Amino acid sequence: MAGKDYHHLFKLLIIGDSDVGKSSLLLRFADSSFSSYITTIGVDFKIRTVDIQGERVKLQIWDTAGQERFRTITSYYRNTHGVIIVYDVTNPESFVNVKRWLNEISENCDSVCKILGNKNDDPTRKKVETQDAVRFGESVGVRVFETSAKENTNVEEMFMAFTHMVLRAKKQSQDRAEREREREKDTVNINAQRDRDRRKRGKKCC
Repeated sequence: MAGKDYHHLFKLLIIGDSDVGKSSLLLRFADSSFSSYITTIGVDFKIRTVDIQGERVKLQIWDTAGQERFRTITSYYRNTHGVIIVYDVTNPESFVNVKRWLNEISENCDSVCKILGNKNDDPTRKKVETQDAVRFGESVGVRVFETSAKENTNVEEMFMAFTHMVLRAKKQSQDRAEREREREKDTVNINAQRDRDRRKRGKKCC
C-alpha cells in the first residue's frame, strides 16, 4: 500500500430506470445526506473509503441517468467491479425492467451484481412485494436488498455487504489465477524433466 491510502480500489456502477432513487442512495451513502430533488444528467460519481476486515477499500461509485437516451453509455461498464440495479418498490414497471438491465450487464461486463429495491419506507404505497423480488433474484442468481434512502434504512448495510461481495470475488479470482500459474509452472517443470530424461537415455544408447 506504499504511496496509497487504500488496499483495494473498486469501481461500482448504479443503474436502473429514472426516478428510482439512484442519486439519493449515492448521496446518502457517500455524504450522509438526502435530497429528493436530484436529476442526474449523464454520469456522476462519488468516492468513499471503508474498512473491510482490516483492509481499506476505496469505492468509486458511479451514478448513471436512467433515461433511455443515456442507455448507450456502455463505456462506463468498462473496468467495473460491481453493478447495483435499482428499482422503486412503489413502481412495478421499474421492477419489470430489472431484467433488461441484467441483460445489458451480461452484454457489457462480468461483474458482481446486486438488485436493490429503493423507497421502501411507506407500506401503503409498496407495489413490489419482498417475496416476489427475492424469488426473482434467486431465479437469476442475484441477491436482493430493500432500502430507503429517505429514511436511511439499510443503505449502509447494503453498500457494505456489496463491498464484501466484490472483495471476496476479487480474492477468489486472484486465488484462481495463482493456482493456474502454479499448474503452468508444474507443467513446465515436468516437461523439462522429461527432456532431461530423454537426453540421458539418448546418451546411454550411443
